[in-house]
Amino acid sequence: MPAFDPSPTPPGDADLMAATARGDAAAFAELVRRHHPRAWRLACRFLGDPAEAEDIVQEAFLRILRAAGRYRPTAAFPTYLHTVVSRLCLDWARRRRPEYPGELPDRAAEGPDPAESLDRAERRAALRQALDALPPAQRLAILLQHDEGLDYASIAAIMGVSVRAVEGCIRRARVALADRLKDSGIPEK
Repeated sequence: MPAFDPSPTPPGDADLMAATARGDAAAFAELVRRHHPRAWRLACRFLGDPAEAEDIVQEAFLRILRAAGRYRPTAAFPTYLHTVVSRLCLDWARRRRPEYPGELPDRAAEGPDPAESLDRAERRAALRQALDALPPAQRLAILLQHDEGLDYASIAAIMGVSVRAVEGCIRRARVALADRLKDSGIPEK
């Protein structure tokens, strides 16, 4: 006879959205707790500014809260969230071309070697500048693939384009990044 497991299975994202639509604030808080870090990371990588990223993510969650009653789980909730965050980032990019804001906060501890830390900081700065120089759609596609680990079909769904368009977008982004990083004088590792 199987052992009794007293721990209940946590509700899925679709269940939490349904509860949110019924006015359950705790359900919405759980969605935010689960998904805020990934949403912030995507927005921060795209925008290059942690404060702007936080504003975008807050706006994304507000929009999701307002639309909770209309939510239909046709895709996984993270895909839905990435779509909202991505569109807000693209809107931001259309309104204001970002200036190079400096390096992104590195949540990993720096190595003890100051030269190694400086080298790593220079690489991050060069990559940030190269990313900022990409057209917004290319930047978004490459970040969704590289940082979020999404496949082309998921990226296409988020961006509202075909898989072929995503393939071309990522191919062009990789070429542009390679050219810019080569021109930056930072040797590849």
